[in-house]
Amino acid sequence: MADEKVIAQQIEQERNGGSSSNDDIAVTHKDADLPQPDSEGSNPDLTWTEEEETVIRRKIDWHTVPLVTLLYMLCFLDRANIGNARIQGLDKDLKLEGLQFNWALSIFYIIYLLVEVPSNIILKKTGPKFYLPFLVCGFGLISLCTAFVQSFSGLMVARAFLGIFEGGAMPGMAFFLSCFYKRNELLFRIGIYVSAASIAGAFGGLLATGLSKIPAWGVAGHQIDTWRNIFFFEGLVTVIVGILAPFGMPTKPSEAYFLNPRERLIAAERLVREHKSNPDEVVSKAHVKRAVFCIHNYTCALGFFLINITVQGLSVFMPTLIKDLYPEGSATQAQLYSVPPYVCACLVAVAVAYLSDKTQQRGIWLACFSVLAVIGFGILRFNDQPNIRYMAIYFVTVGAFPGGPGFLSWAMNNSAGPPIRAVTTAYVVTLGTIGGIVATWTYLPGRDGPKYFTGHTINFCGQIATIALAIFGILYCMRENKLRAAGKRDHRLEGLSDSEQEALGNHHPRYRYWT
Repeated sequence: MADEKVIAQQIEQERNGGSSSNDDIAVTHKDADLPQPDSEGSNPDLTWTEEEETVIRRKIDWHTVPLVTLLYMLCFLDRANIGNARIQGLDKDLKLEGLQFNWALSIFYIIYLLVEVPSNIILKKTGPKFYLPFLVCGFGLISLCTAFVQSFSGLMVARAFLGIFEGGAMPGMAFFLSCFYKRNELLFRIGIYVSAASIAGAFGGLLATGLSKIPAWGVAGHQIDTWRNIFFFEGLVTVIVGILAPFGMPTKPSEAYFLNPRERLIAAERLVREHKSNPDEVVSKAHVKRAVFCIHNYTCALGFFLINITVQGLSVFMPTLIKDLYPEGSATQAQLYSVPPYVCACLVAVAVAYLSDKTQQRGIWLACFSVLAVIGFGILRFNDQPNIRYMAIYFVTVGAFPGGPGFLSWAMNNSAGPPIRAVTTAYVVTLGTIGGIVATWTYLPGRDGPKYFTGHTINFCGQIATIALAIFGILYCMRENKLRAAGKRDHRLEGLSDSEQEALGNHHPRYRYWT
């Protein structure tokens, strides 16, 4: 691999008394004797202690997870702030009629799902260091420009372009993390970064309250006030963070700037040994086919789809739902009431992700917490008391928000090799994004409010189906592991060379699925 060759050259220069122009870390004599990887990217002679791996993992944690969490929080904030803007007068100022607001939400998700898989393939080829920050700057700029729209058509154009840039963000960031962590380490990290959605929901209400109070001002002949301030300032912050992001974003374990040469080799090799694949292998048609036609991926994608109906629906309609619960309250009150449910959802999502990694179980956690969401939607559907219905929103957010990272990481855990994981991540998120499109039509304020029987019924049934899917996923993975342990998948190895056998990835008879 090219990156290990660079390290080897640096070591040779140090032996000769020279210095490396590419790395300012001093190379010790011990580093000079490091074994080098073979043509397949594996380094069978390299050994390390558990303490060394723990130190490396913690370094990776501090240099990847906080950055990705911040970027995704801005991503979700710029996506969902239209819900906060609506109750601050967006629909009235733009003279939106009938279902036009719902169409503005839908066009975002339609474009979003079309770009996810191509974006992840581009990411695999170009690397994350500049591509992911480019996406962040893009959707930040579009959010900023939304402050200047004057009509429904302008809003539709802005939301469509927002979908282009945001479409690659979530699957791209998930794939980026999967390139640094082993299977039993992944969900906790993805859980932290996806919990940024609930953090964004909480901060979104607070920020919308504050930004909408900024006195009217103008730029280029346009007056900026109330809901326009929300788009302008949130977008501006996103652009600034996107510009700074490349300075702290690593590319891959073998090139991590914060690790020394030995740590880089260990960080890369531990993933090669677990996934039994070359981390530099490019995406091929075979990888796409294997990811797309995997039963387990269909299960996770459909589960993600159902979860998204709830999560994406709440992200844009929660302020409206709360405003209709308390019609005599102000818009500011509705914004502030939306904060606590998101805070609870964030804390629970991170805790579930941590426990799921520790127990190495996915499906049982997904099924159990979906039960809470079913209870919440049952109360919203069949109870009329405002305070009880507000309590039910807590049940819904706590029960549904852990599901997104849970289903996504379950699919990634059971996909061996970076090329297949790259396609799997984008594929699962793409099908799941269709749930976002459905979510934009579950709550129709002009027709179904203020009790929203139709929207709550759709989500109630969807969460019941989520429980069924999680149970099916558990049984399927258990059955497949049992068949492999009994040797009933060994025929897949017949007539294959060693390299072809390793290329089977998660289809290899020795590979075991997580349940």
